[in-house]
Amino acid sequence: MAKSAIEKVTLNPAENIPYDRIELSQKNVRRVKNGVTIPQLAEDIARRGLILSLNVRPIRDADGNETGRFDAPAGGRRYEALGLLVKQKRLPKSAPTPCIVNRAETTSAVEDSLAENTQREQLHPLDEFRAIMDLHEQGLDEEEIAARFHMSVATVKQRLRLASVSPRLLELYGDDQMKLGQVMAFSITKDHARQEQVWETISRTQSTDPYYIRRLLTETAIRASDRRAIYVGIEAYEAAGGIVMRDLFEQDNGGWLQDPALLEQLVLEKLTADAEALKIDEGWKWVDFAIDFHFGHASGLRRFYGKQAELTEEELALHDALTAEIEKLNAEYEAVDDHSEETEARLDDLDAQMTALNDRPFVLDPEDVARGGAFISLAGNGELRIERGFVRPEDEPVVEAEEGDGVGQNGDDGDETAAEGGGVTINGKPVGVEDQEEDDGKIRPLSERLIEDLTAARTLALRNALANEPMMAFIAVLHLLVLNAFYHFRSASCLEITVQHSVSTKTQGLSETVWAKEIEQRQENWGHDLPGNADAVWAYLIALDHDSRMALFAHCASMSLNATMQQWNRRSKENQHAVQLAQTIGFGMVGAGWTPTVDNYLGRVTKAHILQAVREAKGDQSAQLIDHLKKQDMAREAARLLDGSGWLPEVLRYPADEISEEVGISETDDAVTAGDEDVEVGDVVLPAFLTEDLDGEQTTSDPDDDQGRHLEAAE
Repeated sequence: MAKSAIEKVTLNPAENIPYDRIELSQKNVRRVKNGVTIPQLAEDIARRGLILSLNVRPIRDADGNETGRFDAPAGGRRYEALGLLVKQKRLPKSAPTPCIVNRAETTSAVEDSLAENTQREQLHPLDEFRAIMDLHEQGLDEEEIAARFHMSVATVKQRLRLASVSPRLLELYGDDQMKLGQVMAFSITKDHARQEQVWETISRTQSTDPYYIRRLLTETAIRASDRRAIYVGIEAYEAAGGIVMRDLFEQDNGGWLQDPALLEQLVLEKLTADAEALKIDEGWKWVDFAIDFHFGHASGLRRFYGKQAELTEEELALHDALTAEIEKLNAEYEAVDDHSEETEARLDDLDAQMTALNDRPFVLDPEDVARGGAFISLAGNGELRIERGFVRPEDEPVVEAEEGDGVGQNGDDGDETAAEGGGVTINGKPVGVEDQEEDDGKIRPLSERLIEDLTAARTLALRNALANEPMMAFIAVLHLLVLNAFYHFRSASCLEITVQHSVSTKTQGLSETVWAKEIEQRQENWGHDLPGNADAVWAYLIALDHDSRMALFAHCASMSLNATMQQWNRRSKENQHAVQLAQTIGFGMVGAGWTPTVDNYLGRVTKAHILQAVREAKGDQSAQLIDHLKKQDMAREAARLLDGSGWLPEVLRYPADEISEEVGISETDDAVTAGDEDVEVGDVVLPAFLTEDLDGEQTTSDPDDDQGRHLEAAE
């Protein structure tokens, strides 16, 4: 059997045709302009010549004969780029142009144009990355590569970074087993072993998103926005040999510091130097430093504050002049309707001068400084946080006891009088002691028992009198609170009210919360205003205006509040009162800004607790998304899911949180309806853990008990 003849393929010939004999065909299918612009393409042709020939067809006359001119249905952008070079007189208009001439009648110009644009395959991004890397290794720097290929320098850096990813992972990307976004995520680090380890981890799970890859690669690193990194400085860290991972494809806020141990060492070295400098420069007896102190670290230490120096006569005159001019300008400005930038600028200048005059530095007593100290730590923004003016109990000045304090006026311990009666008493009083003192005709000091009885009578009378003077009672309690909150070991009051204004916890980070900062600022402000001598506090409070008294009272009273639950003391009754207080003032932890994080909750509970939290806040589907993760990863993902949800652990749920979440009413409503029950705002709704006594028995709130009646009467 004879074999069929194989049809031979004939290629179109290549010819050099003068440029001015070529015309741009109207049959070119490319209508939408995209990609490299004509000027950039012209510059590329000028640098390296024409890499791709034009595809042309001869133009024929009416009889079908060639006219010597040619039509270009494919390569129109190259044609226009050559025309730009001719126009710029950088290329002769008759320059020989490489062309592929198609004289076949079996295809049309439109078909040629379509075939050229569809029968070619775009370069795979991986090939582009590797090509740019090859050029870089040949000696071209990033700027030169960018100029030659009309890219930004940032784009070249990104391509080089992608090409530096583990070859094994790049092969997976080339085989379409990995997405470009994943390769971009892996490019954060140059550690190929770590890249491959993370890929092995995530390839066995469903969590292969780029953000998760970045999280795993940076889980042992420290962000450049961390306060420790800001304090030390990236330059100092890198100078010490530290490595910074940077993300060229996502906003990384400066990257990640890869050596936490080195950073910690640099922080402590710098803190040590800053603490020593502060101690020498300001003359403190001691300076204690740490990256972060637990809240209440200064408990038990007396705090003293400086006072602003009095204004000099010149400063007083300036103050009066500024005040007068400000009042005059304000009055004149309010009387006119036109806006005056000049007047506003002058007022701003006067305000700045007045502020500078009022914000004089606080001067500390050198004797207090010599026996006191300071704490240095890092604030959230990476700046030094310096707390000055603390005195330890052992450094307090020794005050000699006044005569008669703690001992009898005869120098005895007060027990001798009782002993003289031979131990025989009637109604708790020694028999015959007072009679014996009268018998010998000598005037002796009063007996301790009599003094106690007399002063007890005075106490009752004074209590009764104080009960009829509400304002003085308020000031007396305020006096005690101020002494306890600000003066500690030098306080003295006839009121027996115990104030414990520290929080028993070593939780890190509490000092950076908005609550701690506001409390500290109030303490600081009042500390500067109060007199330096505890004996002068009473007169200060008497002279204080009513609103200031109330504000100071609220601050001091708040410092005594304790709703902390401890293993050895559940404080059940006290916490029930805390719930009542919270409900009365409309307080809830959601409104206060608390949100679950890895540090404050999720990283300190079991996986079951984490899943329960996500399930309660976001539903079963969200919980299923993270139930396969390891605990640390699960906690981080849960924090992201719970952010802004308003979810709280049961131990933090106060009535305000429960009402707003479960019923959804405003605090001003008189009653809310939950299911078929009416819940009055005045009722106290306790979490389950607070309805148990210490012995574990369930307790209920009886509306008819004494406490309930007192509350109703008060309301």
